[in-house]
Amino acid sequence: MMALATQLRCLVCQNQTIADSHADLAVDLRQEIREMMLRGMSDAQIRHYMTERYGDFVLYKPPFKSSTWLLWLGPPLLLLLALAALFLTLRRRQRASPDAFDPDPPDDGREPGNAG
Repeated sequence: MMALATQLRCLVCQNQTIADSHADLAVDLRQEIREMMLRGMSDAQIRHYMTERYGDFVLYKPPFKSSTWLLWLGPPLLLLLALAALFLTLRRRQRASPDAFDPDPPDDGREPGNAG
């Protein structure tokens, strides 16, 4: 029962499984799983029942399909974009002249062209 409960998300906490959560709904879902197992339902049947009732969101690891592809591919794509931006920034800095990195002359309060 606990192995199956670690595969299902607490709908109240959302960042915990129902095995880890102490929310009332998680306690109720654990009890419901226990009862379904006593009736002879398999893990696959219980997961199917939960996803029919609560949607794929209840699964702690949602399946890869058209409605969840962004969940699976989003983080690696963002990492690749960040690495590409870092690479381009470093290349641009490498090609810049050394003068681009010199500090600006101090501002002594005089206006340009006014010798003082």
